Amino acid sequence: MKLTVAKDYFNEAIQHVSKAISSRTTLPILSGIKIDAAPNGVTLTASDTDISIQSFIPTEHNQKIIIRLEQRGSVVLPAKFLSEIIRKLPSDQIEIEVTNLFQTIIRSGSSEIQMVGLDPEEYPLLPEVEERKTVSLASDLLKTMIKQTAFAVSANEATPILTGVLWVMNGQTLKLVGCDRHRLAQRETIMEADEARQFNNIVISGKTLNELSKILPDGNSLVDIVVSDNQVLFKMDRILFYSRILDGTYPDTTKLIPRSFQTEMVINTKELVDAIDRAYLLSREEKTNIVKMIMIDESSVEISSSSSDLGKVTEMLVVKSLTGELLKISFNSKYMLDALKVIDSEYIRIGFTGAMSPIIIQPEEGTSILQLILPYRTTN
Repeated sequence: MKLTVAKDYFNEAIQHVSKAISSRTTLPILSGIKIDAAPNGVTLTASDTDISIQSFIPTEHNQKIIIRLEQRGSVVLPAKFLSEIIRKLPSDQIEIEVTNLFQTIIRSGSSEIQMVGLDPEEYPLLPEVEERKTVSLASDLLKTMIKQTAFAVSANEATPILTGVLWVMNGQTLKLVGCDRHRLAQRETIMEADEARQFNNIVISGKTLNELSKILPDGNSLVDIVVSDNQVLFKMDRILFYSRILDGTYPDTTKLIPRSFQTEMVINTKELVDAIDRAYLLSREEKTNIVKMIMIDESSVEISSSSSDLGKVTEMLVVKSLTGELLKISFNSKYMLDALKVIDSEYIRIGFTGAMSPIIIQPEEGTSILQLILPYRTTN
């Protein structure tokens, strides 16, 4: 194999696929990036068996020559070293030559690097995905939906299914759900899909989705989401992102969400976030994160937290409306902040069904997003 490639394109492709490299792989070859050079362009592949990412660099883009190919071929090069060295090369052009036994020479400006390559024939094949169930979603919407749900997944590997986000395509509605037993984040969007494209119990690791989110292009370019038996493939312009579907059945979370409330409050989102943020500083010192909300009357609530070492924070907030029973309620301030910060709305509606029942947070109007957190029982 012998070729010359534009450094910025090659570096970008390496950064994309490197997100699939795991430091804990049992197969040494998976610590490398597979490079395939053909007349139409160069394909880079990386995998840790749970996720696989493929990035394609075309020979020509926007009437600009990106790659000059002298000899086609393949090689697997160590990902960590390749990633670091390519970024630091002095010239805009990089020459790559693979000689006998996959010894690889990389030249750029006055630099020459020799690397020990591996046999690409030993690299595992990418998963096969049947393109029967495909839905398309704007990239920026997909990125937003991941941001609004993936933070709520469980970090506890003892229940693997809850470390993932549930995807359900039912009728014209795509729904994503993240839940860790103490909180739940749900986001829906309406889209076109026929009966053949319906699916449920598709659960994708929250960590995987966060890596996908970093690769998703900005703007509203379409991403094809292809669902098969045990894999989901996200197809972008020049990137293929494969993810394994988590084994197991996701619990029915619909039973957690109350259908009616005994107390409802509408309040300015930013004012509430700022007040809880200040109270969080004290509750964090106490290592409890507990913040209290006391409903004073139909137009005001008190937010407070205390620390036995530092003292107490108390703030009064004006509410837009408050109907129903006046409650005193305690909650995890970090969970509440996480939930509030992903709702892009000037006012939020919070529903309560009692001091020890789930708290439901939604935008006052607009986006179909729902956040749920469980309150704390406190002694005083």
